[in-house]
Amino acid sequence: MKLKIGIPKGSLEVATVDLFRRAGYVITTSSRSYFPAIDDASMECMLIRAQEMARYVEDGILDAGLTGRDWVEESGARVEAVADLVYAKQSFGKVRWVLAVPEASPFLTVADLQGKIIATELVETTKRYLASHGVTAKVEFSWGATEVKPPVLADAIVEVTETGSSLRANKLKIIDTVMESNTQLIANLNSWKDDWKRRKLEDLRMLLEGAINALGKVGLMLNVHKDALAGVLAVLPALKRPTISHLSDEEWLAVNTILDESTVRDIIPRLKQAGAQGIVEYPLNKIVL
Repeated sequence: MKLKIGIPKGSLEVATVDLFRRAGYVITTSSRSYFPAIDDASMECMLIRAQEMARYVEDGILDAGLTGRDWVEESGARVEAVADLVYAKQSFGKVRWVLAVPEASPFLTVADLQGKIIATELVETTKRYLASHGVTAKVEFSWGATEVKPPVLADAIVEVTETGSSLRANKLKIIDTVMESNTQLIANLNSWKDDWKRRKLEDLRMLLEGAINALGKVGLMLNVHKDALAGVLAVLPALKRPTISHLSDEEWLAVNTILDESTVRDIIPRLKQAGAQGIVEYPLNKIVL
């Protein structure tokens, strides 16, 4: 028995393959194949565009797949949401689908777009959003390069963004957020009911979530004389609870903790000044809570 899982092709592909690597799975992709190899004989992978993933999972062609919550809602597919995996192609956060208009336009709110043209890939979701605000507008599917369409080809766009930099570069301003989205691990409803596949998916969920928990974190271990312990602990962030154990010399202690990687460069010199010795920083692949 094998678990057939879809890997999103395109902007999320590299980030997803790296996430699986951190979780303990080596996926090897090739530009000439849509069937990457994975070092787990009980799994098969297929590269599928994120926009289409939910449909193939719903139909049972795939047992599971990773795609955005936005595309699940857009397709209306009936699937099991196994896990929210908050990562994107550039960051560890969620993405936003925003309503944007030219900086020089008079449009300030969604109500100002009554009777106008809106270009987007997220057609059905945009229509529902407009309806919820009592606005009737023409929603056109955009095949790409959506940011360049206003004001000539459209009055406004609904586009996905992580940082907003592309919108600003195209002289667009955001006037509302249509929805927030993040990557999800989704499963076929029948596959989720199968004991073996469900257990496999639950194991995968635990490992992927553990890999995400470790993003941006590092481990830090050090030795300290017991007389200097209070000073060392005062340097560490107040919310962290390090593991403290005795060394063979009862006068000395080992301290082990997990920190945000961005803070370590400031903390290590202060730890040294407080009396810490043998400070070792090491990378983390997974933190299973």
